[in-house]
This record gives sequence, structure tokens and C-alpha cells, in this order.
Amino acid sequence: MGHLDHATFGWLTPALSYVMACIGAALGLRCTVRALEASGSSRRNWLITAASAIGTGIWTMHFVAMLGFGVTGTDIRYNVPLTILSLIVAMVVVGAGVFAVGYSRDRVRALLLGGLTTGLGVASMHYLGMAALRLHGEVRYDPLLVALSVAIAVVAATAALWAALNIKSPVAVGVASLVMGAAVSSMHYTGMFAVGVHVEPSGGALPGATAMQFIFPLAVGLGSYLFLTSAFVALSPTARERAAYASAERTTEPGGRTTEPAAVPR
Repeated sequence: MGHLDHATFGWLTPALSYVMACIGAALGLRCTVRALEASGSSRRNWLITAASAIGTGIWTMHFVAMLGFGVTGTDIRYNVPLTILSLIVAMVVVGAGVFAVGYSRDRVRALLLGGLTTGLGVASMHYLGMAALRLHGEVRYDPLLVALSVAIAVVAATAALWAALNIKSPVAVGVASLVMGAAVSSMHYTGMFAVGVHVEPSGGALPGATAMQFIFPLAVGLGSYLFLTSAFVALSPTARERAAYASAERTTEPGGRTTEPAAVPR
């Protein structure tokens, strides 16, 4: 069995991957809260943004962590189409869970269905990403740890959606995103501890791209998307703020005079 190193760069990749998971979770939760306050196309757009944020954050977390993954006795490459597919699956399946919560009238059923769907999407992304791994040898998994990682993903997703439904203040959402980031990171490393590699030394060239050729540039691009979208969401007014602004405009006449509310008959 080859020796697996999950942190070849020390604490840099685990810490950075955790930060990316937290940013994706915070942005996704905040967008879901905005969606629940909106209606029509505005709700749909906020939910799409939430799904892309959570999916992108989880994918970036996974592959930033994988930048620090190494196996003694073999190089590592990544299958590009499978890696991109893992990102698409993450956003689509997470989107299904988020939309279930955003449009269902039965909150309990929506929470359970959305948590299950989103959690399975997280797990699918992880193991599709692992299926993209190319090395000289055979990758094996511990079934019990795989099952535990999937269970952690489902519980974490359900907790995150519960927070989106019940927590409104930005501070509380921030705390929830820290917990969600820790849960996603726990799921990732539980899944990684389930991995065993039987190395078969070979002088042949491995197919696929190295992490620095493909994963790193894509992770940087998606990370930039998360930061820019976070700034947009933070600066855009909430539905309550827009209503207050519109109300203030209605009570101000064109000449700059403020109209008094009509007297209520006694």
C-alpha cells in the first residue's frame, strides 16, 4: 500500500479549503434567505445564485484540499471531463435541493427532501472528483467510512437548509456557515481516510492533467467568483430595505416637501 499524505503543503491546503467551504456556505445561505423574502423571477434568481455558490464552494473546497494530496511511489493526474462533470453535478443536485426548500409549502418535507438531495449532491461531487484521479495503482475504499462520509454530507446539508429557513440575521448566518464549512471539511477528510492505494510502479505516462495545470487555475477562478458574488450580495439592498426606500420616496413630494400621513378620524 502506498503512503497517503493529505497535507503535502502542511496546514495551508486544509485551512484554505475550509475558508472556501465557509464562503460558499455563507453566500449560499444568504442568497437562500433573500430568496425566501422575494417572489417571482427574483426568487428564482436568488435560488440559482445560492445553488451555484454552495456547489462552487464545495467543489473548490474539495479540490483545494486535493492540491495537498499525494501518494508515495506514484504521480497523480486528473481526468479533465470527469472533474468538470463533478462541478456540474454539484451545482445541479444542490440546486434541486435548494429549489425544493425555496418553493415547497410544507417546510418539514422540503427540509428533509432538500437536505437529502443536497447531501447526496455533495457526496456525488466528492466521489466523482475522486473517480477523476489517475495514478499508478489501484484505489480502494473502506465501505464503512464511505457510508459515514455520505451521512455527514446529508446531515450537514440538512442543517444548512434549516439555518436558511430559520435564521435571518447576518451574524447568525455567519456562525451557521462556519459550522457548515466544518461539516463539509469533515465529510471530505472522512471520505479521504476511506481511501487506500495499492501502488503499482510503472514508467508509463499517466493520462490527464496535473493539479497545477488544471485544478489550481480553475479553483482560483471559482474562488474569485465566490468573492465577487459575496461582495455583490453584501452591497445589494434587501427586500425590506427596498420597501423602506420606496415608502420614503412616496412620502416625499417633488418639491422636496414631506407629506404628512392622513389624519385618522376619531
